[in-house]
Amino acid sequence: MYLAEFLLKKIPGLNFYKLLGTGAGAGFSLYPDFSTYSVLCVWDDLDSANNFINNSYHSSEISNKAFSRNDYFLKPLHSHGKWDGINPFNTKNDSDFDKTKPIAIITRATLNFGKLIEFWRSVPKASNAIKSARGVLWFKGIGELPFIQQATFSIWENLESVTNFAYKNVNHAEIVKKTRKRRWYKEDLFSRFEILNKKTKVFNN
Repeated sequence: MYLAEFLLKKIPGLNFYKLLGTGAGAGFSLYPDFSTYSVLCVWDDLDSANNFINNSYHSSEISNKAFSRNDYFLKPLHSHGKWDGINPFNTKNDSDFDKTKPIAIITRATLNFGKLIEFWRSVPKASNAIKSARGVLWFKGIGELPFIQQATFSIWENLESVTNFAYKNVNHAEIVKKTRKRRWYKEDLFSRFEILNKKTKVFNN
């Protein structure tokens, strides 16, 4: 992960990237999960993405060191907020997709330093909210910096399951309300994606 910062700056067609660690368990934890890492990339086009995955030195090193690997190909459908001062996900048409198929969600935030303790006290309730949500297929807490820059990647059965969780889950609604009222975040972003493809590899490393 440390060396990747220097390698990714030189990759053609890559216009935004983040190197992300994960939390223990489902990811909503103060303790890191040293077995799982994530690389988020925004590409100019599909050819650039495939060339990186299939031919780059960094991608090869990931496979050489990993027990397993999942590559998600995502198309942005809707995105609001900022990540390091910009919104990296270019969205054009939120309605032009099959709403019955699984979709992916990325949420992220930079916490206000003075709100860290208050935020982390509320994390177990947020974790329980998504664990008990109907329609969530998989989720993991991820982040750039421990304690301060946090994110979540989740997969849902369809758009309806996400909408129900966002607007009808009492625990989630309460946390969102508290987030705004208490001003926990210095910067935040919510993005919804169509899952174009997923490639899974298991290695004998």
